[in-house]
Amino acid sequence: MDWKSKTVGFALSGSHCTVEEVLPEIKRFVDEGANVIPIVSSTLKTTDTRFGNAKDWLKKLKEITGNDIISTIVEAEPLGPSKLLDVLVIAPCTGNTTSKLANAMTDSPVIMAAKAQLRNLRPLVLAISTNDGLGLNASNIAKLYNTKNIYFVPYGQDNPDQKPNSLVANMDLVVEACSSAIDGKQIQPMIIQYPI
Repeated sequence: MDWKSKTVGFALSGSHCTVEEVLPEIKRFVDEGANVIPIVSSTLKTTDTRFGNAKDWLKKLKEITGNDIISTIVEAEPLGPSKLLDVLVIAPCTGNTTSKLANAMTDSPVIMAAKAQLRNLRPLVLAISTNDGLGLNASNIAKLYNTKNIYFVPYGQDNPDQKPNSLVANMDLVVEACSSAIDGKQIQPMIIQYPI
């Protein structure tokens, strides 16, 4: 994929333990010439955790992409009419985000960006990171399998012995999954043994 002519929306939701894993993927897009527009959930924007401080994540995103961060619904809404994004990836995509997307609850910048992308019939790529992917959120994930223009970064159970319902995407495959999605294809295999 020639990323030099592409604009990638990279949305991060509140799976704080996974944010460090996705930063190299954002840099990969930038290094390959893509214009990356960072989008963050309200949780990521405002919550400090043992995995990092919100202001530090925002600073890193701005430094890597060189673009302002979309962090409100009002800022995300114009993504629809502008048709700016060639592909939008949500990585990490939490169970909460998955649930809202599957049930059309547009109450965050990330979901507004996703709604805008789907409105334009353009690819939306989800990199699952949820402790209840095989629990209450299983039905939401299944619903999204059948939604046109939604694709998944390959994922699997990250800790089946201690967290049997937990699912996490292989974040090393974000760029490849987005490339396939632009071509209208789901990268395979979608369900993987994790970790690889």
